[in-house]
Amino acid sequence: MSQHAPAIFVGDALGLDFLNSIATPVDAPVDWIDDGEGLLNWLEQAELVPVDVLRTIGAQALPGELDKVADQARSLREWFRGFVARHKGKPLAAKDLGALEPLNLLLERDESFSRIVKSESGHARLALQSARRWRSPDSLLLPIGETLARFVCTEDFANIKACEGPACTLLFADHTRGHKRRWCSMALCGNRAKQAAHRRRLRSH
Repeated sequence: MSQHAPAIFVGDALGLDFLNSIATPVDAPVDWIDDGEGLLNWLEQAELVPVDVLRTIGAQALPGELDKVADQARSLREWFRGFVARHKGKPLAAKDLGALEPLNLLLERDESFSRIVKSESGHARLALQSARRWRSPDSLLLPIGETLARFVCTEDFANIKACEGPACTLLFADHTRGHKRRWCSMALCGNRAKQAAHRRRLRSH
C-alpha cells in the first residue's frame, strides 16, 4: 500500500500537479499513484473527488479493482507527459487537436449533470450545482480528464517550464511577472541552487 509523504502541488496548475504525482523530490523517485490507495489519497489531496465518494468507492471496490484504475491513471499521466513535453514552450494551435483524441475519448465517458440545490451564499436561495454519477471505480479517471482538458484549453503552453534543478523532474506553469521563475519551489530546488552557488564561491576564494 502507499506510504508516502503528502503529494507535491507546486505546478501552479492542477494538470501539471497530476504529472508531478511522480517525482524525485530528494534523490529517489516517488510515485504517489503507485496503487489504488495511492490514487484515492492523491485525488483527496487534489480535492478532485468528494471525500465521501472516495470512501464509498474504496469500500465497494473488488480486490485489485482500484489498482487497475491506478494503472490506467499512470498510463494517462505518461501519455499526457509526452504531449506536454512536445508542446511546452509555445502556444497550442488548432492543428494540435488531433493529438488530444485520447483525452476526448475519456471525456466522452463522463456522466456529469447539473442540479438545483440550496444555496450556501446569503444572496440567493437556490443555486445550480455540477454533479457526477460515480458508477464504478474507473469513474475516478473522469475528474482527472476534465482537469487535463481545462488545463489544455486555458493555459498558455508558452509558460510551461521544467524545474532547472539538476535531478528535479517537476513541471510548473510560470505565472510570475516577467516569467522569470526557474525552480519548482524555493524551498526545494531554489535553496539547493543557492547553497551550491555559495559553496562554489567559497571554493573560488
